[in-house]
Amino acid sequence: MKYRIIPVTPFQQNCTLLWCEDTLKAAVVDPGGDLERIEAAVAEEGVAVEKILLTHAHIDHAGGTAELAKTLSVPIEGPHRDDDFWIQGLAMQSQMFGFPAPEIFTPDRWLEDGNEVNVGNLTFQVIHCPGHTPGHVVFYQPEAELALVGDVIFHGSIGRTDFPKGDHATLLRSIKEKLLPLGDDIRFIPGHGPMSDFGTERKTNPFVGDRWG
Repeated sequence: MKYRIIPVTPFQQNCTLLWCEDTLKAAVVDPGGDLERIEAAVAEEGVAVEKILLTHAHIDHAGGTAELAKTLSVPIEGPHRDDDFWIQGLAMQSQMFGFPAPEIFTPDRWLEDGNEVNVGNLTFQVIHCPGHTPGHVVFYQPEAELALVGDVIFHGSIGRTDFPKGDHATLLRSIKEKLLPLGDDIRFIPGHGPMSDFGTERKTNPFVGDRWG
């Protein structure tokens, strides 16, 4: 498995292009905007995008989804259905944060906890991790020891919970009960900022680290 992180939008959201080395089949995770930058990365890597994956439906993660899906003629998988209200509210989000108004879409496949997503010969486990948004999902690839965690956890921090239907206690449970148990060696790509691993966050993250209970 290979991947390339492509920061997009004024929020510098970590859109990720990931692909199977055997087949060169790829997925774009969280195409929030700046689609020309994403399409350039696809061309440079010489891969064939077969789907779009969404961790959640905040505009910096999902704003470019409908347009990119049409351009590439690929399906959209994710997030969990509980984030549909965020998709329906994309126009409101664009006004709130000064983004171009995106097109509303319906994912071709809503994802549930325990589902699997395939990209070429790669299989990702879907982990429903509500708290930042109610329908947030994480994509975990065990063989690569890699998780794409969206805005659930960051290096040294965690996701905001002050948006509609966010919940701090739920977010902490998602991290402590679903992500950290995957193992200290699991690296993760967050929605913003640098990569980290669960072992580092267990030791040093003031929100979910062991020493802080």
